[in-house]
Amino acid sequence: MSTVDNETAVELLVGLAVLVGVVGVVVPILPGAVLVWGAIGVWALTERTTAGWVTLAIATLAVGVAQVVKYLVPHRRLREAGVPQSSIFTGAALGVVGFFVIPVVGLAIGFVAGIFAAEHRRLRDRRAAGASTATALRVVGLAILIELAGALLAAGTWLTVAVAT
Repeated sequence: MSTVDNETAVELLVGLAVLVGVVGVVVPILPGAVLVWGAIGVWALTERTTAGWVTLAIATLAVGVAQVVKYLVPHRRLREAGVPQSSIFTGAALGVVGFFVIPVVGLAIGFVAGIFAAEHRRLRDRRAAGASTATALRVVGLAILIELAGALLAAGTWLTVAVAT
């Protein structure tokens, strides 16, 4: 197999991993953005060019910032909506349980169910607990969008550089 064939094979495999990673952000089966970043890292290691390292640096920044922001912004939104720390903790704990009990969607379901249960217990009002839960659902969606933006920026940067070189 020639060097050109090896490079093409690596780029195809990296492209497939990037695609799976982007899908994994929306359908949380895999750590999507981290998979995108790892695939780009493998590509940069095989390229060993300035363009490859710059692409990896941009991907690292995009994915890293998205990972931080996807936790900070939603957390702040929940606090602004009046959802107390204890309800957020209950939602997070049930989210972890849900992740293992219901593959794929258990994290989100557990988080939302935990928020509802904690808020219903705290407020003793199903309607008010439902409002808190609706806020939690919007926050989960926002977190997914933030991570997706970082993964797409990293993937788009890689694709642009891979096609150009």
